[in-house]
Amino acid sequence: MPSTSDRPIGTEGSGAIHLDNVSHRYGTGDDTVTAVGPVSLDVPAGEFLVLVGASGCGKSTLLRLIAGFEQPTDGQVDVLGKPPTPGESAGVVFQQPRLFPWRTVGGNVDVALKYAGIAKADRGARRDQLLERVGLEGTADRRIWEISGGQQQRVAIARALAAENPLFLLDEPFAALDALTRERLQEDVRGVSSDTGRTSVFVTHSADEAVFLGSRIVVLSKRPGQIALDLEVDLPRGRIDFDELRNSRDYNSLRSEVSHAVKAAAA
Repeated sequence: MPSTSDRPIGTEGSGAIHLDNVSHRYGTGDDTVTAVGPVSLDVPAGEFLVLVGASGCGKSTLLRLIAGFEQPTDGQVDVLGKPPTPGESAGVVFQQPRLFPWRTVGGNVDVALKYAGIAKADRGARRDQLLERVGLEGTADRRIWEISGGQQQRVAIARALAAENPLFLLDEPFAALDALTRERLQEDVRGVSSDTGRTSVFVTHSADEAVFLGSRIVVLSKRPGQIALDLEVDLPRGRIDFDELRNSRDYNSLRSEVSHAVKAAAA
């Protein structure tokens, strides 16, 4: 059995991300729907938090609140002690790459570097560094339609890393990819997160993906999403053999535990 420790639901204290009794509702009057909450959560700097749960449980809503794309109906969201500002607090990767099709691979990264305030003279070196980090060295001059879906998502990851934001947020970025590409990108994101030391929040409905990526896993209940389970993941996070990790007894035991928790929370 893997070594895990239950955190008290609604942990108190300060961290890179702090959610205090947060809820969010859509619509008005009789059409009002509470998507998520109340949720209280602290995420320490450098943690890789995975939000996992069935479709419609409020995972993406919670991520958008952390990114500052939406404001909570109730409660308070703080990033490094203040409300999040879209485009400033976090680099965000969505399910679709959302690239500019009229620009090259490098051109897409250059746009992000420009808005990040990187001097024009420094952008070329920084762009090449980012593309190399996500395994796309030598592709700067290629057109978007000339690269695969997995490579496009790598460009989106490089773009999200262009600014030195404290947070790295990912909303089911691999859901539309084939299994092999998905595994490879999981490995890339795990490595990038470890290398940069950024606080990461990843949304998924996959227990396997949650266990592979997370240093901490939060399972959300069915709508309105609330914390059903909060686990620290005691699995190696250094330079390790990923196949060996996925085949280990601890990994598979924890995957089974999280899968069971997701199903129970959705019931």
